[in-house]
Amino acid sequence: MKAAERIAHFACGFQTRQLTADLLHATGRALVDTYACAIAGCHEPASQLALQYARASALPAPGRAASHWGSGERLPLELAALCNGVAGHVLDFDDVTSPLRGHPSIALLPALLGLAEASDTDGAELVCAYVVGFEVICKLSKAMALKHYARGWHSTASIGTLAAAVACARLLRLDVARTTHAIGLAVAQAAGTRANFGTHAKSFQAGHSNAAGLRAALLAAEGFDAAPGVLDDAFGYVDLYGHGESLQAQLATLGQGPLELISSGIEVKKYPLCYATHRTLDGVLDLRAEQGLALADVQTVHVRTSAGALTPLIHTRPQTGLEAKFSMQYAVAAALLDGDVRLSSFTDAAVQRPEAQTFFVQVSTDDSGDGPAFPRWADITLTLRDGQTLQRRVDQLRGSAEAPLTLAELRSKLQDCLAWGQARADVDRLVSGALALDRTSARQWLAAAATSQT
Repeated sequence: MKAAERIAHFACGFQTRQLTADLLHATGRALVDTYACAIAGCHEPASQLALQYARASALPAPGRAASHWGSGERLPLELAALCNGVAGHVLDFDDVTSPLRGHPSIALLPALLGLAEASDTDGAELVCAYVVGFEVICKLSKAMALKHYARGWHSTASIGTLAAAVACARLLRLDVARTTHAIGLAVAQAAGTRANFGTHAKSFQAGHSNAAGLRAALLAAEGFDAAPGVLDDAFGYVDLYGHGESLQAQLATLGQGPLELISSGIEVKKYPLCYATHRTLDGVLDLRAEQGLALADVQTVHVRTSAGALTPLIHTRPQTGLEAKFSMQYAVAAALLDGDVRLSSFTDAAVQRPEAQTFFVQVSTDDSGDGPAFPRWADITLTLRDGQTLQRRVDQLRGSAEAPLTLAELRSKLQDCLAWGQARADVDRLVSGALALDRTSARQWLAAAATSQT
């Protein structure tokens, strides 16, 4: 079988009876986190511009409409997926998985939840589709993401689009042939560059992965075809987007336990900026609290970390909130200034504070070592103005799959996101419903999760 056919056989064969309590729980947590990030991001300029575009583009057709999570208004299905994807990614607060070097849930859930809402699909089927998409995104990533990302691709979008198409095909219950075609149609749309980090286009790339994956599955459902060898043949996806890798070994383990949602897991962000800063932030904030430090006490900060870990951090002198989300210099300055790094840390005014701007030159980084890229680690050295040196190594990251946020911490993040998005919702119903998706429908959960503006 070609690679796309192997993926399609797995997707079509995965059934609700294979769902375990762990898979249901992990999906529910991912849904809560992704939805909360989208509510928090719904008033950001990129989100509002995407919504204006959607409003002007088309009227929703019966059976092809879904909710915009922030406003509650009905949009055409693909445009709802685009807008909710932009809003959920614009703050860079959404979840991560290490193999992808990116954000799995935001590449999957806006499309899946919209499609499940439009078709009034059972919640267990939604979970199945998400688990399938997550499995595919991780297997493809393990085969090729490291060099693919280093080359400049935004893997959340460039790999996520393929997984979104497979997940949507599973939710539509397409057969093997049409699921294979959906993968080919996704390849026809897969893109996304790290050069766009720090601009509206980064969140668009995440939103586009949803709209494109959904479009691929819907076209395949109508009978649109594509090449079955689109992934592994000459001039196919791996040939063009990869670096000589083979998908064979990873795809041979598709669906074998434990599934990727459990084995690779999800890393829920504590801080609303690029995940490459988070180990450093844990260490800097701990040292600040333990020593009672202020920014004025620190002469220099040096961060040394595992090979390639800092690749996404392309802005050393950020001037805007979006640029600052990809800056170790600003992350360290904000942590020392404020004692925390929150959504409010990423307004343009916060980034342009003179004391932060002048401190950037005092932060240096090094990820040039020859060691393995994984597992990740960070060594932080603070040299104080009195000559004292403080050091901290961080291996295990809070919020990672190995040290997940507690349910109380996840609820606290949800409440912060609602407040930032100027929204009210029944937090208890939102969380309890997400954790019991096998006993409800997508429409029922969305109705319970619906927000109102404060």
